[in-house]
Amino acid sequence: MTTPYSEPLIKGLKVTGFTNGEEADVQLTAVVPFLIEDEFIRLGANYQTIQNWALFIVEDGTLITGQNPASSEVVAHALLNAISLIW
Repeated sequence: MTTPYSEPLIKGLKVTGFTNGEEADVQLTAVVPFLIEDEFIRLGANYQTIQNWALFIVEDGTLITGQNPASSEVVAHALLNAISLIW
């Protein structure tokens, strides 16, 4: 996805996602079409991470991302909080 100016939507934004190390741990680096960590960096995002498999989320404005499945519940709470602030 891109902005109206044809820039990647996440360019310059803080994000997190499944790390290359986590993909390697589950032996999927050769299976997935791309590694999200590499792709976020390639698109110009400010990719952030902590140790593999740790609960970690990043919020940048209305964009909320989680590092891995362990982060799902906290991402959901952050999303609900963000929605309640808007309504």
